[in-house]
Amino acid sequence: MSDKKNVPLSVLDLAPIPQGATARDAFHSSLALAQQAEKSGYNRYWLAEHHNMTGIASAATSVLIGYLAANTSTLRLGSGGVMLPNHSPLVIAEQFGTLESLYPGRIDLGLGRAPGSDQRTMMALRRHMGGHVDNFPSDVAEMISWFDAKEGEQPAVQPVPGLGLKIPVWLLGSSLYSAQLSAQLGLPFAFASHFAPDMLYQALHLYRENFKPSARLEKPHAMVCVNVIAADSERDARFMFTSMQQQFINLRRGRPGPLPAPVENMDNLWSPSEQYGVQQALSMSIVGDVEKVRQGLITLIRETQADEIMVNGQIFDQQARVRSFELTMEAHKSL
Repeated sequence: MSDKKNVPLSVLDLAPIPQGATARDAFHSSLALAQQAEKSGYNRYWLAEHHNMTGIASAATSVLIGYLAANTSTLRLGSGGVMLPNHSPLVIAEQFGTLESLYPGRIDLGLGRAPGSDQRTMMALRRHMGGHVDNFPSDVAEMISWFDAKEGEQPAVQPVPGLGLKIPVWLLGSSLYSAQLSAQLGLPFAFASHFAPDMLYQALHLYRENFKPSARLEKPHAMVCVNVIAADSERDARFMFTSMQQQFINLRRGRPGPLPAPVENMDNLWSPSEQYGVQQALSMSIVGDVEKVRQGLITLIRETQADEIMVNGQIFDQQARVRSFELTMEAHKSL
């Protein structure tokens, strides 16, 4: 049973680019949020890899992690996640080995197997289809073998830096696949219920029931990611939430773009079927004032028995965004 007072709270950041802003603006906003998250007591701050999306600036995930790590001092920085089939495992091991060497004890490597993009963009990333998702288990195992190499081991190919650095590796998923693989490899697991909630409880059950202890992890450790939009009033929070709702409509219409400004009323912006689809995708969202968020966190921890909660919040106004994460931590501390 998870003790809700001891469940850490972490941040997922997609480095959103609001309408009228630039990627540079998004990076500065992410830094301001990371610095506030560090002051507030958040445990981790992860950045997600996406490509060919003009509203998300975190494509070069490891580069952005380095920028934030250089301008914070204690916050754990990581990927939520690097989409490993897009990359050579050696390159990712070198990148995160470099980050761990610069900022020891502060770097996490979260790995996913989705492309983080459309098929055409995936081809542009990989240049060929050799980086197949079927290679994912062996690629993960290879990377861990490098990170866990004992002193004196000299494999024929090795990440420099990276060999023997014991970098924490997480598997991320929105279905049952990574839950099963995390359990098999004895790794921590994070579920992306902030956009794909349908299999959350089944995935958590599968992970915990099949977990095999490893040199890295003695018992299951599951993190659940949800959307939280907090404001001083529920009305303000609902207003802010419309930016994310519009973003999801645009994604479903195949027209991803900058994060839209919030609106007072969504009725004329979506069809009934779109409304149903967006509300289903965003059903793991806690939207409201501090008390509403507190009750939402209590329920989430009770129902999932999560070992950690990660919070995503796509909010148009930067001040409101920072305030949302402040209020969320305030709610968390009152559990």
